[in-house]
Amino acid sequence: MIQIGETTLDLSDPLTLLMAVALGLAVLVVLLLIMALRAAGRSARAVEPLTQQMSALGQNLQHLAMGQEALRGGLQTVSDAQANAQTTVVQTVEARLATVQQQMQDRLADNAMRAQRSLTEMQERMRESLHGTSKQTATSLTALQERLQAIDKAQDNITKLSGDVLSLQDILSNKQTRGAFGEIQLRDIVSKALPTDSYALQHTLSNGKRADCLIHLPNPPGPIVIDSKFPLEAYEALRVAQTEAELRAAVQNMKTSVRKHIRDISEKYIIEGETADGALLFLPSEAVYAELHANFADLVREGFDARVWIVSPTTCMATLNTMRAILKDARMREQAGAIRKELSMLVADVDRLGTRVGNLDRHFSQASKDIEDIKISAEKAGKRANRLDNFDFEEIEPEQATMPLKIQRSTDAQ
Repeated sequence: MIQIGETTLDLSDPLTLLMAVALGLAVLVVLLLIMALRAAGRSARAVEPLTQQMSALGQNLQHLAMGQEALRGGLQTVSDAQANAQTTVVQTVEARLATVQQQMQDRLADNAMRAQRSLTEMQERMRESLHGTSKQTATSLTALQERLQAIDKAQDNITKLSGDVLSLQDILSNKQTRGAFGEIQLRDIVSKALPTDSYALQHTLSNGKRADCLIHLPNPPGPIVIDSKFPLEAYEALRVAQTEAELRAAVQNMKTSVRKHIRDISEKYIIEGETADGALLFLPSEAVYAELHANFADLVREGFDARVWIVSPTTCMATLNTMRAILKDARMREQAGAIRKELSMLVADVDRLGTRVGNLDRHFSQASKDIEDIKISAEKAGKRANRLDNFDFEEIEPEQATMPLKIQRSTDAQ
């Protein structure tokens, strides 16, 4: 671009280039004229050829000017055609752009509607999914809360159980409380297995010794004593023994403790003529009972020899059930005489009832016969009343009518 005053020349324009070329040629012609004038002064002879050359050059310039004018017209025509073509192209492009823009707007509107529908469907699915998820979450939270409550309850039970275990340990660590624990367990088992009038707790014998429980069995075998013993220290020492020396000492302690319990029961609670020829040693621990029968069979045999039978809570319940059957059989035998007496009285009552039923049957038979006789008499009387009702008094003659009517009385008893 070249700015000359208020005129702007565009070098890319063909008309401008053509004018620039023409101007250059004019400048070249002027320079040639100047050079020719200078050369005319040098040589007169050269003037005429130069004049001819100038004339020819003038003609060439005229032709050049005409060509330039023709070129300018062509350039104007080309410029107009280019402008028209550019206008046409612009209009076509604008029309196509409008069409493309409309299509783009339609597509964008369609895409927007599809996107809106997709977004609505997605929101609906997300709402349903969130609703289902929230419902599942609420259900899960409810179940989790219930489980936590169950866990809390179990924790409370465990805490309570731990306290009970500690209390049980405190109880079992003391001989007196341990003995009371065995007596309470024995009382619970006996009260569940036997009626209340068939046993006595803390019964004092004739020798002044007090038994934990006395079962009133009939003779034989007679009343039998159950006493609770709990050699827990010896069993614990046997269970925690680690060395051979500790084990031997624990075994010896266990034997000594159990032998002492067997001897005490045999001497205190077996009294000839008052109790049965034997007694029961109650161990309130199945573990101690199993240990005795597994590893101390000699102690069990010594108990048999001393007529002291060792029982655990399980075997004691079985033994008491057997005693209950014995008590039931004994009471049935005691009541056998009363039952026979009641049966004889029942037979007499049945005989008396048969006699009275026979008498009643005779009375009913006589009453039935009397009723039949009454019915026969009533029928005869009815028939005679009908004959009298149908009798025609007009057919009787006057003299006969004056005669009294004799009614013959029937001699029939009926």
